[in-house]
Amino acid sequence: MANDILLKIEGLRASVEDKEILKGLDLVIRKGEIHAVMGPNGAGKSTLSAVLAGKPQFTVTAGTIEFLGQDLLAMSPEERAWAGIFLSFQYPVEIPGVTITNFMKTAVNAHRAGKGLEPLKAGDFLKLMREKMAFVQMKPEFAKREVNVGFSGGEKKRNEIFQMAMLDPTLAILDETDSGLDVDALRIVANGVNALHTPEKAAIVITHYQRLLDYIVPDVVHVLKDGRIVKTAGKELVAEIEAKGYDNL
Repeated sequence: MANDILLKIEGLRASVEDKEILKGLDLVIRKGEIHAVMGPNGAGKSTLSAVLAGKPQFTVTAGTIEFLGQDLLAMSPEERAWAGIFLSFQYPVEIPGVTITNFMKTAVNAHRAGKGLEPLKAGDFLKLMREKMAFVQMKPEFAKREVNVGFSGGEKKRNEIFQMAMLDPTLAILDETDSGLDVDALRIVANGVNALHTPEKAAIVITHYQRLLDYIVPDVVHVLKDGRIVKTAGKELVAEIEAKGYDNL
């Protein structure tokens, strides 16, 4: 049904430094769905996530994107975040001098201000933070640490899922979140993503590998090659990719 559509992309073309990366991409995501986007290096997977988040170095040259019926391309990156879009980075950045507590307090209250809500009271914020840290098995002492400074790869990714839990997005975009994770960290991250998922939300999981999709089971799998989606199927497509590779699809 049309009112179930969360994200609708039609004819999307996008470039970076005058090089066209996305070459006419179409995609529809409905509420409650988890979509996996797979494909070889250079196919445009991370470009898709960057365009959805509104990274300024990417230029959209054609096509439309609607998010909950709104023109996403007319919105600033901040407005997209306030509307409910969250991007988990492949390589989370370090922010020296800023503690996780201060970072999250600023982010949460900015989201609330964008929705016309009052800032959370200090006690309510700290209670929410403790709950969400426990949710992703983050030690309480991490709250005082600088954002991602000295973190292992797994700790950085876990911190991002914690941020996602705090911001409670409608559409979560996970850009190679499994990169560099050991099995235990992968399971914790995946369990967090699954636990946050509801029938009103959706997720785009961008990955090269089957192992993440063993934990976060997609409803729909897309293969992206040379800037276009060339094949779409159910979760059985993941095993086909593992067996045949992308060139033989």
